[in-house]
Amino acid sequence: MSHDLHESLRDNVRVLGDSLGRTIADDQGEAFVDKIEAIRAYAKEGRQGEPEGRQALIEYLRRLEDRDLLPVTRAFNQFLNLANIAEQHYRARFRRVEDYKPGSQPALGELLERAKNKGYASRKLVETLAGMRVDLVLTAHPTEVIRRTLIQKYDAIDDCLTAIEGAAESPEKANRAHGRLEELISQAWHTDEIRHERPTPVDEAKWGFAVIENSLWQAVPDFHRDLDNLLLDAAGERLPLDAAPLRFASWMGGDRDGNPNVTADVTSEVLLLGRWMAADLYLRDLEQLKAELSMWRANSALRAEVGDEAEPYRALLKRLAARVEATRDWAKACLDGQPYEGGPIIEHRDQLYAPLLTCYRSLCDVGLDTIANGILLDTLRRVAVFGVTLTRLDIRQDAARHSQVFEELTEFLGIGHYRDWSELQRQEFLLQELESARPLIPRRWECSTETREVLDTFRVIAREQSEALGTYVISMAAQPSDVLAVALLMKEVGGDVRLPIAPLFETLDDLNRSGDVIDRLLALPGYRRLVGDAQEVMIGYSDSAKDAGQLAAAWAQYRAQETLVDICHAHGVGLTLFHGRGGTVGRGGGPAHAAILSQPPGSVNGSLRVTEQGEMIRFKFGQPDIALRSMEIYACAVLEATLLPPPAPKPEWREEMDHLAEVAHRGYVGVVRENSDFVPYFRAVTPESALGRLPLGSRPTKRRQDGGVETLRAIPWIFAWTQTRLMLPAWLGSGEAFNARLEEAGGLERLREMRAEWPFFGTYLDMLEMLSAKADVDIAAYYERRLVDEPSLLELGSELRNRFTRLQTALLEILDQQELLENTPLIRQAIEVRNPYIDPLHGLQAELLQRNRDADGAISHELSRALMVTMAGIAAGLRNTG
Repeated sequence: MSHDLHESLRDNVRVLGDSLGRTIADDQGEAFVDKIEAIRAYAKEGRQGEPEGRQALIEYLRRLEDRDLLPVTRAFNQFLNLANIAEQHYRARFRRVEDYKPGSQPALGELLERAKNKGYASRKLVETLAGMRVDLVLTAHPTEVIRRTLIQKYDAIDDCLTAIEGAAESPEKANRAHGRLEELISQAWHTDEIRHERPTPVDEAKWGFAVIENSLWQAVPDFHRDLDNLLLDAAGERLPLDAAPLRFASWMGGDRDGNPNVTADVTSEVLLLGRWMAADLYLRDLEQLKAELSMWRANSALRAEVGDEAEPYRALLKRLAARVEATRDWAKACLDGQPYEGGPIIEHRDQLYAPLLTCYRSLCDVGLDTIANGILLDTLRRVAVFGVTLTRLDIRQDAARHSQVFEELTEFLGIGHYRDWSELQRQEFLLQELESARPLIPRRWECSTETREVLDTFRVIAREQSEALGTYVISMAAQPSDVLAVALLMKEVGGDVRLPIAPLFETLDDLNRSGDVIDRLLALPGYRRLVGDAQEVMIGYSDSAKDAGQLAAAWAQYRAQETLVDICHAHGVGLTLFHGRGGTVGRGGGPAHAAILSQPPGSVNGSLRVTEQGEMIRFKFGQPDIALRSMEIYACAVLEATLLPPPAPKPEWREEMDHLAEVAHRGYVGVVRENSDFVPYFRAVTPESALGRLPLGSRPTKRRQDGGVETLRAIPWIFAWTQTRLMLPAWLGSGEAFNARLEEAGGLERLREMRAEWPFFGTYLDMLEMLSAKADVDIAAYYERRLVDEPSLLELGSELRNRFTRLQTALLEILDQQELLENTPLIRQAIEVRNPYIDPLHGLQAELLQRNRDADGAISHELSRALMVTMAGIAAGLRNTG
């Protein structure tokens, strides 16, 4: 297109918005559309610095009749979702997947050239990529607010935009695409955007599998094909056929930490669903291969397999397809609770991979390399990445649940109370039993329901092929015995399957002690005999930030990783770090490339696991083109961090961070933990109490129903503050730290030096800048005026907004900028485009919250639904909400 890239985004927003306007006019009438336009005009005036415009908006919204509130909220919610589609389309088209500085995301080809210029041999580049192990772990955390049926319509709308742009020379095609676009937007408008029931863990798993079917199934072979071409240019060879630098795991159906809805039966069902879906997808591949591989020339190995067949490839593929079809029938029978009476099934990856490899080698041996490296190679790549289960399912459980098992067991056996034992006593008992040849758990032991559920989960593990499962993650791990307990349960109940066991260090205290825990664990000969020379450790971002504040948590995470790298190196153990990141800055979110390159040197040594959570799965992997670019970003970042790691921080930078983190932590705790007005203020000014009614995910919003902020999960904690635009969890404490340092001699110079030369600190400031640009103290103040009347709470609110304003001033000084996002125009434009549509939703939400409180939670169904739509719309407009 002749106009600039940003104009193409504006054009598509305009096309979608106009179509939505016509749809709403047809349904609600022109007079209603005039109301929407009036609201939007007031919102724009307010955004242009006219306070009377913002006041006029509020007054107009408060005069709306009850019958208009739901359609008004729906109109603005729909526009924001359409704006997201336009932006996703833009990003896919121009390969701009991540929000970051222009030029900061090098293409993989450029990186390979840089590595060669640094002295790395071509063979080393291939070996590093082939040996890379990056697991992207799809998790079902409750931040995906859009229903699956709407996501499918939105994907089809994106296809229409592509068709319209490609039909410049064909008016007939353009008219058909516009007609389809109108139809889809009308379908979306007439579809309820709010689920009536919470999704079950199985529903969440189905959604994860749908992402693979609709996007990753195509993106994975495309990624490998592009990688092969780059390696052929740079090194003269392809990636080995069985290499899978990037793979996918999942927590959907396996994460039982605090989620009573995830049971052993659910995990078993999800594993079967993965087998069924994988078989179904591979059958489609095999049908195409049978249709296309009609050649007759074959090598002796293939002839030995099929005999004197006229079409040997088809003969072998027909036999393989029959077995894959039997696998699908078996999985379906198991899911339906019916007996399976068919033929042999595919039980592990090699049974699928080997026949395809035979065909591939035969084609190469007889000179048909072009055919071998076509769709057959694509299928081989899929098998290498997805196996026969699509994802590896991780299991996560709280350490206290394992302790409960041993407490009940030791009491039953009459040998004491496990929970009363010292850590040394626990270790001695667990290690002794790990070495013992006799079973520990009595066959007819009558244990509690909770303990039975834990044991049943290990029985599910025992029934599975190890390749179907990923890592066993222990949340709230605090001691070596927490890891040994899982190892013993796996030995006693888990059969021959031995999964990697990853302790998850979540709180500030846990992070600070993580090195000592792993050091003591690896020093135990019995444990080392069990696990060999590999250890996985998970770093928690969500709870550590909620516990200590973002700045203190980020520095604790960095230091913990450094310590763990050194300790594992000293023990001769390979370390894989598993990063439990969320979508928001407050939960470790941000562009993957920047995040990976800001880790300590040596912590990303060809291996990495990272969670992809909630709505970020759709934003990064929901469409093949975007998924392809996201995979390239991960591969590029891990390769760069492995071969060209960032420098270690200077001693004076460490000292600086220690001081900043201490001041920030003190400032955060002083408000969140020590101010008695904070929890009442939080509950009064945010929609926290109403969030529980929004059917986002299968997991409860609280770990316990009593208690204060500490019982809230990190996601609703952040979600609630995001709704009011104060974004408090991501910045509280940072302003005090930066302002105190700026007042000292040399403070500004030191902070700017760290920002320019240290990726960890520079990335932290960039994320803080993006978050600050999305925050809005005027909107936060409006929530307060509408919802808070107690003087002490009003005083706290004013203090928090003043703290944020001072942080913004300090941030601009450190960044040496006049305004936020000067160097990231795409993010700034995206925020500016959305604000006039988000602002009315904030005004309506505050009004509806007050009406709900006045009615003691008994507002009408229509108004309750309108309140939920405001939450969904604000989340859609701000995007990285969880």
